Amino acid sequence: MQTQLGRTIFTFLLLFSSPTFFVFSTASPPSKNNRSNNAQALVRSSCVHTRYPNICLKTLSNYAGPANSPLDVARAALRVSLAHARRACRHLKTLQAPLVGSGPGPNKGPLSSKSKRQRAALSDCIEQMADSVDELKRSLEELQHLETATFRWQMSNAQTWVSAALSNGDSCLDGFGDGSNGGDRGGGGNDRDKKLGRSVKRRVTDVARVTSNALYMINLVGETWPGSLISIVLRHVAPISMTELSILLA
Repeated sequence: MQTQLGRTIFTFLLLFSSPTFFVFSTASPPSKNNRSNNAQALVRSSCVHTRYPNICLKTLSNYAGPANSPLDVARAALRVSLAHARRACRHLKTLQAPLVGSGPGPNKGPLSSKSKRQRAALSDCIEQMADSVDELKRSLEELQHLETATFRWQMSNAQTWVSAALSNGDSCLDGFGDGSNGGDRGGGGNDRDKKLGRSVKRRVTDVARVTSNALYMINLVGETWPGSLISIVLRHVAPISMTELSILLA
């Protein structure tokens, strides 16, 4: 299997380096509209099998970067996930003020036992979402610097970090129960408690959905890795090293 793959890539590299290739490469490039249409078609075909296809299409519909392969779409999906995680983290921090027990109006005064539990749960959630931001950043960094020699290892890292980001969201929601009763699985809770629980659930669930889609895109890259390797070769216009070539032909 690896030998066959090596022959395929080697054939491609020969074509890439041949004068004929450069004759064709000097032809008029696709128009801006055609590139945009091709990118949108790739996004649609990639989103259709995700867990949340409508969200995938909505969040990537305005993607204007290069989209020539599943790798490009995976990077875009990760950027969306990272942006949502950052916004969620900032929003959760704004929810801390009403729980400190020293705010104006109804928030003034000592904390109730329920509010104390919520403050602890919210603090944990903020920390978990901050971890998710870091993990998504590391995953995106990995996908932006893929190399032929370490491709599988880098993809495994990216998958692990995005999966960890999803787990952080689950842990956050666990601290607030089902999100409808202010974090008390036994029921009860005043309106403020319930509102807080719903707000946390809404934000964290939003992050979880776009992150789930991003993980699917990353897995798709792993499944189509020969094509992704070729796109990496094309990214480097200069000839690849003999070491890289020997890896491809192994």
